[in-house]
Amino acid sequence: MARKYSKKASKKVERAMHERKRGKLKSGRSGRKVTSRKQAIAIGLSEARRSGAKVPKKKSSSRKKGGGRKSSSGRKSSNGRRRSSKKK
Repeated sequence: MARKYSKKASKKVERAMHERKRGKLKSGRSGRKVTSRKQAIAIGLSEARRSGAKVPKKKSSSRKKGGGRKSSSGRKSSNGRRRSSKKK
């Protein structure tokens, strides 16, 4: 059976994981420090794709196809705060 990911791709992921462990890996757009293991793998794979390594295509998620998030009964969001009704 053939390899799913090329050796070049695995080297890119390995380098990204190493940088994350040392605290040197930054995300592309915002430049923030990456701490997530999954995000480090994703960065390594996207770099491998850009450099032309053999990497399977991204899976398209079904969440992207849906419209926006529907609000329940047309209420405004309360910024994550709940009112507590205390009875005395």
